[in-house]
Amino acid sequence: MSKVPESGTSAGRAGTSAVGELPTARQALLAGLGVLFWGWLIVRWSYDRLVAPSVNVTDREPFVPAGPLEGVADALSTVATDLGALGTPIGWLAWAFETAALGVRNLPALAEGALITVQLTVVSILCGLVIAVPLAVARVYGGPVTRWTALAYTELIRGTPLLAQLFVLWFGLSLGPPVRGLPGVGGPLPSAAVVVAMIGFTINSSAYQSEYIRSALTGVDAGQLTAARAIGLGKLAGIRHVVLPQALRFAIPGWTNEFIYLIKYSSLAAFITVPELFRRARDIGADTFRFTDIYAVIAVFYLAFVLTTAAAMRHFEDRTAIPGLN
Repeated sequence: MSKVPESGTSAGRAGTSAVGELPTARQALLAGLGVLFWGWLIVRWSYDRLVAPSVNVTDREPFVPAGPLEGVADALSTVATDLGALGTPIGWLAWAFETAALGVRNLPALAEGALITVQLTVVSILCGLVIAVPLAVARVYGGPVTRWTALAYTELIRGTPLLAQLFVLWFGLSLGPPVRGLPGVGGPLPSAAVVVAMIGFTINSSAYQSEYIRSALTGVDAGQLTAARAIGLGKLAGIRHVVLPQALRFAIPGWTNEFIYLIKYSSLAAFITVPELFRRARDIGADTFRFTDIYAVIAVFYLAFVLTTAAAMRHFEDRTAIPGLN
């Protein structure tokens, strides 16, 4: 009689182990692809700046030749044509190889655009966080004036389109010329259009991040601040040292969403002449008349950015989780 439960328990454990291996294998695969993707980007960026800094972006050579892919695409196209209607699936496969060849030929230009996309996203999310924290604190703990001022700012920014905000900064306020005159802009620092885009994305992101943090602040038990005041901390010190460390942990899921949104919304910077990833792809499409193909290629780029960012933020959330609360 005792062997039956043992057998059942053993089977249950085996089943649990088999199920548990799936996420682990998926995570390992995602991590491997992420290392490959980011490793290539870092090597490409380093090579372009250290080995071939004077070579025009469109004249840079990819690390991998596109010829073999084009040869396979031509062979498959011939087979698909010979088979007629039956060759449609083979024709789709030929298109995939043609698209891959197009992507490989233009990888240096796309990598340069991806660098600006990464710069826009990282600078905007971090600078936006610096503005968002005091905004959120003002909304929750501030007096009537500070509370309503913070509310007016967040509602104005969240209630207007990001593209309109970029147009106001670039065309309406004409920030390009004064930014272009700042020391380092266009040299060690990015171009004026990129800097203006960073300003626009920072302002937009700060409003959304402040709402995530405000929600997290309200999720911290009010007794935490009371306890901080009871041990001699002032109100601001209690918020800074007791409430905020907990709230910022709770805000990580929302912060992850904002990170992902910024990666995709960075494509709007193309409309104020920023040569980020989408703008590079649009220029390639205009030169080759293969818009669908090159947009399919950059879709892979954006997907890689989103998946690796989400995975990294999940890891960050796990590492910063409050013991006993997650």
